[in-house]
Amino acid sequence: MVVTSKTADSLKALGLNKYERNLWVALLSRSSSTVGELADLSNVPRSRCYDVLQSLADRGFVLIQPGKPMKYVAVNPSEAFDRAKKKVLKDANEMVERYDQIKNSGAAKELEKLHKESIKTVQPEDLTGSIKGKYAMLQQMESMFKKSKKSIKIMATANSLIDIAENHMSLIKKLSENGVSIKIAAPINKQTTEAAKSLSKHAQIRNIEESDQLTKLLGRMAIVDGSEFLMGLTDDTKVHPTQDVAFWSQSDHASSATIEPMFELVWNHAKPVKL
Repeated sequence: MVVTSKTADSLKALGLNKYERNLWVALLSRSSSTVGELADLSNVPRSRCYDVLQSLADRGFVLIQPGKPMKYVAVNPSEAFDRAKKKVLKDANEMVERYDQIKNSGAAKELEKLHKESIKTVQPEDLTGSIKGKYAMLQQMESMFKKSKKSIKIMATANSLIDIAENHMSLIKKLSENGVSIKIAAPINKQTTEAAKSLSKHAQIRNIEESDQLTKLLGRMAIVDGSEFLMGLTDDTKVHPTQDVAFWSQSDHASSATIEPMFELVWNHAKPVKL
């Protein structure tokens, strides 16, 4: 039995590879089957069927019937999805626990020491890189914020201001309470008012109005302690989040001599707002 390409794509989105998709669909069309029967139905090489079916069984899509020959039964799709979801959550929780254990162990301290020693010999131009995808950019921004001791300066678009409010609010609150100065310049309009209002409790907010000078400079950047910055390279209104690109650098010179003055130009022309 062949399913539609839309259904096949849905299964692919769940992480099932081509062999897994073909075997499970073949199984669904029968009550139970042997490896030989499934290899013929699914066009999956017989030599691969055993490990692929075991993978499906481990994830909750297939039941194995012991015997000679061994047979396989497909789990009802709704039940299979529930089983697979529970396993994903279980595996994720176990992995999170492992990360936490290692983070608080001697291994993490050893790795931190290795990193700090290597950083001393690295040139500023080597501490740069491109970052692709909105999620990765938000993660990098969070890492930068966590290290801040004195100041955070952000120039944001409407979309990025909302992202900052949704993803970094608790961290910004904590940093503000610890004495970090936080300035955010962004367009304040119907789309961004709620985000700006929430952020204004912990940061200074100024409105970038539609003027020729500022429109040309309007973009996304974050500068931390005048020594590290992240700058968006794509228009976040025109690219898919997975194709969003930013440039990151831990260069004191570039941050203080170029990026920070650019922010200050925007900040000085932007208008304070009451939210």
